[in-house]
Amino acid sequence: MTLAELAVGQHATIQTVGGEGPLRLRFLDMGLIPHTKVSVIKVAPMGDPIEIRIRGYELTLRKEDAAQIEITQD
Repeated sequence: MTLAELAVGQHATIQTVGGEGPLRLRFLDMGLIPHTKVSVIKVAPMGDPIEIRIRGYELTLRKEDAAQIEITQD
């Protein structure tokens, strides 16, 4: 399952972070690292982007980017 598939209000744990080169490094710099808890706070009216809560702050991601982050639902 990917972060893009998680519904509003659901919680999960990041398993792997995909992407290549600078994109993967950007994910890691934003705190999207394996074994981190994450939850979906909001989804934009058209479904993209999504707002997540991770490590005590809110982060907005495009669904295309969120689809590269593998999770396991809690």
